Amino acid sequence: MKNYELPIINNKCDVLLLVKVRKMLLMTFFLVFVGFQSVAQVAASIDSTSIQIGQEIRYKMQVETDSTQIVIFPEGQTFSPLEVIESYKTDTTKSGNRFNLIKEYALTQFDSGYYTIPRQKVMIGDQVFLTDSLKVEVRDVIVDTTKQKMFEIKPLVDVDASFFNWKKYIWWIVATILLIGLIAFFVLRRKKRKEAKEDELPPYERAILALQRIDASQLLEQDSHKEYYSQLSDTARKYIDEEVYDHAMESTTDELIERLDEEIKTGALNLDKHTIEELKTVLKTADMAKFAKSKPDIGTAKADRNVIERVINETKEAIPEPTEEELLADEEYRKTVAEKKLRRKIIFGSIAGIAAIAITLTVFIIVKGYDVVKDSILGHPTKELAETEWLSSAYGSPPVTIATPKVLIRNNFQLTEEQKQILKGNETFVYGSLIGNFYISVSTIQYNQQTEVDLNKIVEGVVGNFESQGAKNISVKDEEYETLAGAKGVKVFGSLEVTNAVTKKDQKSDYLMLNFGENGGFQQIMVVYNKEDRYAKDVAQRIINSVELKNAK
Repeated sequence: MKNYELPIINNKCDVLLLVKVRKMLLMTFFLVFVGFQSVAQVAASIDSTSIQIGQEIRYKMQVETDSTQIVIFPEGQTFSPLEVIESYKTDTTKSGNRFNLIKEYALTQFDSGYYTIPRQKVMIGDQVFLTDSLKVEVRDVIVDTTKQKMFEIKPLVDVDASFFNWKKYIWWIVATILLIGLIAFFVLRRKKRKEAKEDELPPYERAILALQRIDASQLLEQDSHKEYYSQLSDTARKYIDEEVYDHAMESTTDELIERLDEEIKTGALNLDKHTIEELKTVLKTADMAKFAKSKPDIGTAKADRNVIERVINETKEAIPEPTEEELLADEEYRKTVAEKKLRRKIIFGSIAGIAAIAITLTVFIIVKGYDVVKDSILGHPTKELAETEWLSSAYGSPPVTIATPKVLIRNNFQLTEEQKQILKGNETFVYGSLIGNFYISVSTIQYNQQTEVDLNKIVEGVVGNFESQGAKNISVKDEEYETLAGAKGVKVFGSLEVTNAVTKKDQKSDYLMLNFGENGGFQQIMVVYNKEDRYAKDVAQRIINSVELKNAK
């Protein structure tokens, strides 16, 4: 066997090489250690692993990383099958050169079962980190049906399946129309009042006011020569129409000038001939601007305006003072005009009021229905029962507590000697009549001895009891019934017909009857109502639902 000897390093170069290798190994270890220190850490947790349907789970995601890295948390429905209720803002804290980021989500689920929250992706810089998946239990809400009152299934209700449910927006539409109508009414009213106030001014003052409006209109600056001269011509013509010649508005320019010349010749108008010629020139210019689209320069237009004002002033001075008879006639005329305006206002106001009432009624009829509106205005006995303040009272012995719209009246009658041997008491309280729209009856019987009441026999005797009171075509249905306080009995219900003694017509009615054998006695509550009465059923059901036996356990 050949032996090998390890070489002894005695060369100086080999020693230096060994030292360098050692340094490189130390540097590599340090870099790896620092690299492990800079790696990001991602953790996820939830505050509960078992919840009820609809409860909230807080899902917390914690990331620790270098301050230079960008962190992107998951968004959207990435937690399916759980639903994200809310995504909260990221909470950030700093420790040295590192960041600690906490991101929370509110999750829930509306179906019971076992679910797994899937792994979530977190982007840190260019790297993707995955959290652990978490299991969650969603439990049903336990309902004790033995301690909860059970009710009948409600009947089917017709639903408006139209795409646009206009009834939902009818009040907004009506309110908007009324608001617009009110604004328009007040604006027009203010305008009419202003115009009426101006109409009460003397013709001269109205003419000067019209000229001032023309000056403020800036029609010339807007290149509206036609409108400018039209208003200027109308101002002069209206003044002459009211003060000199009452056909000035419909006369041509030549006809108007000719009439003014005649007034001057007869002495009725003391006006200078030169003034008439100036007026003629302005009116001719106005005709050209209105019909031939002529556009005089602004200087000429303003000069024509001054001519019209001068003509109005001189015409006012040239008109003789009115006589006393003319003043009286004018005053009478003004009164007649004022009366006509007043009558017109009353007529239009009445029409507007009637229209507003008609519109309001129409809207209510569309929304509520014709019958409801009619009953609200004209009244309805059963509707009044439903809307009155109800009274809750205890009747008879053993006592029956019941809420009714009216106090029940005791029906007094004497027990026979035979009944006295069996009964300790028999009390009946009623409201209304069997042939009326609404009838309520509460009867209680107390026995001398402890007696077990057979409620099935009571059901069998319902038909005979109703027939003895003149009813016919009687239908009977029965079912077990229990009050909220736990009193058990039998509910009997159905329909019957009775003949109205006054109208001699058959009236179809429905009835509800509760029968109890509690506290050593017998209690019966009965409600009979007109089948065609649209309010009676709700009132009857409300009465029946309020029934309670005072000492029931």
